[in-house]
This record gives sequence, structure tokens and C-alpha cells, in this order.
Amino acid sequence: MSSRTPDPRLAIQPDLLRPTFGTRLRRYFLTGLVLAAPLAITASVTWWFVNLVDGLVRPLVPAQFWPESYLPFPVPGFGLVIALIGLTVIGFFAANLVGRTLIGAGEALLDRMPVVRGLYKGVKQVFETIFSQSGTSFRKVGMVQFPQPGMWSIVFIAQDAAPEIAGKLPDGDEQIGVFLPCTPNPTTGFFFYLPRREIVELSISVEDGAKLIMSAGLIQPGETAPRAAPEMGK
Repeated sequence: MSSRTPDPRLAIQPDLLRPTFGTRLRRYFLTGLVLAAPLAITASVTWWFVNLVDGLVRPLVPAQFWPESYLPFPVPGFGLVIALIGLTVIGFFAANLVGRTLIGAGEALLDRMPVVRGLYKGVKQVFETIFSQSGTSFRKVGMVQFPQPGMWSIVFIAQDAAPEIAGKLPDGDEQIGVFLPCTPNPTTGFFFYLPRREIVELSISVEDGAKLIMSAGLIQPGETAPRAAPEMGK
């Protein structure tokens, strides 16, 4: 068989395979956006937090101790440093006998105030639960059928229902509390109890679960960026 010469009219011209100037410009823009947006958002949130702490600490520190009293420009973050040092000193004194005695006396005084007592105890319990190294709340991620059977949602698993709650629920010994966060803001959502058998536990970290929720499923566990991220360098 003799080989035929390909028809030049059917050949794809190399120029047609090259991206146009508009395509390259759009790709460069998206690449720059992917790189700059997270940095800008992180810097903005960090700057807001530093200014917030500075504003809270400033009234507590005499003006002669602030750097701007001797410099022609303000020094952001000085209040944050003072707050970190102050909290560390408070923790140091709270670890010894004298500090525990003073804290006990202060809590006994707060315990006599009807409104302040409930607020203080509630906030303290929340912080103790969040920062406890031995606690189990929000250290596991699972899935439940919500909002209807056949539809699965990501939840953060809390703790078993307390005896006074479990005793009022069906299958009380198997009830467990879960927090179902909303997308894209995982700090809001729904908290409810349901039987443990209806929870499918996942072997992913809470951080990966939060990324999955905030990205609306674009960032899967183990990934650092969406699969459809713009190609760089092209």
C-alpha cells in the first residue's frame, strides 16, 4: 500500500494552537488573583486583630509607656505584645498557691452576683472546653443525612449527651451532639443530638473539614488548592 500525502487543508495550523493574547492576559490575571487574594485577606484580618487588641490594651497602659510618646510614628502591635506578656504573667501567678487563692476569692465574689455569675461561668466553661488538651469536642469530623435522607452533610462531632438530656431522648445512651456548620462561614450553623449509629465518622482533621466547608467542596481533604486552579507560568 502506498502512503497518501495528507491533505494540507486538514492540517491544524500551529498558530491556531497558541493561546490568544486575551487568553494569556486572563490567565495571568487569575494567577495573580489566586496568589494575591489570600495574602491580602490574611493581612487584613491580621491587621484588624492587632488594631483591636491595641485598642483594648491602650486604656490600661499609661501613655508614657507607649512607643509613639517618643517616636514620631505609631508602632502597631505593641498592645498585642503587652497582652501576651500580661496573659503569661497571669497564668504564671495562677499556677501557684497565692494565685489560686486570689482567683478562688474573685470567683466566690462573682458567684454572688446573679447575672454576672451565669455569664462568667458559661464563658469560662466554653474557653476551658476549647483549649483543653484532653477534651474530645470538635476533634472529629463526620457525616449525617441532612437536610433529608440521601443527602449527606459534614458535621463536627462534639460529646455524648449529658445524662439529664440523654434521659429525655430516644436511645438516650447512644445520643451524641454534633455541630453542622454552614457554607462558607463555618462559625454559624446548627447543633443537634442524634443517635451515634446515624453518624459516619471520617478520618480527616477538623482543619480539613473546615476547608471543605468554606470552599463549598472545591478543596478536598489533603489538597492545598482547587483542582481547577489557573495554570501558572503559561
